[in-house]
Amino acid sequence: MRAMDVRLVETKTHGRVLVRAGDPRRLLVGFHGYAQNAEEVMSELEHVPGNESWTLVAIQGLHRFYRSRSEIVVSSWMTREDREVAIADNIEYVRRVLETFETPEEIVFAGFSQGAAMAYRAASTIRCSAVAILGGDMPPDVDGATLPRVLIGRGVRDEWFTEAKVSADRARLQSVEVVELDAAHEWNEEFRAKLGQLLVSV
Repeated sequence: MRAMDVRLVETKTHGRVLVRAGDPRRLLVGFHGYAQNAEEVMSELEHVPGNESWTLVAIQGLHRFYRSRSEIVVSSWMTREDREVAIADNIEYVRRVLETFETPEEIVFAGFSQGAAMAYRAASTIRCSAVAILGGDMPPDVDGATLPRVLIGRGVRDEWFTEAKVSADRARLQSVEVVELDAAHEWNEEFRAKLGQLLVSV
């Protein structure tokens, strides 16, 4: 077999973003988990207490596919293949999303599961007030010391986001609140309430 080389070719693509108008000075930006979509994270953000005074932004991953045995279109943020390039593409995507808004005074990033890594990465490169994380760990390429205040939620029945992962993330962060939730790997009312309190505090 002849040797082959891998060529990464840059191309233009379009991402799907949902926006619910509110105070243009305050953005609550959500990132969904694997095999979810922007509608699903927007639904969660709309149930956060106190969200009425914020503009809600739900960003959908660039890599779309059909949810298993259905016609529902969902997305993924990245895979292990060409990881560094995908990270750079995703961060630039988030930057371009935020450029569609007039300069906001407050930005809070919120990420669930696979979207947690995106929230961390966005917060490490884009000025923001806080980060809310649910069911996902901090990727190794993020310097926790550069992050603002972080809220971490972990369901006590979450078999993926373990206590060990929470402890490792806590050790890397300077300002962090960890909340143990009566939940599995999922959003629940308790975390939405904590996120609402975070919005009030910023």
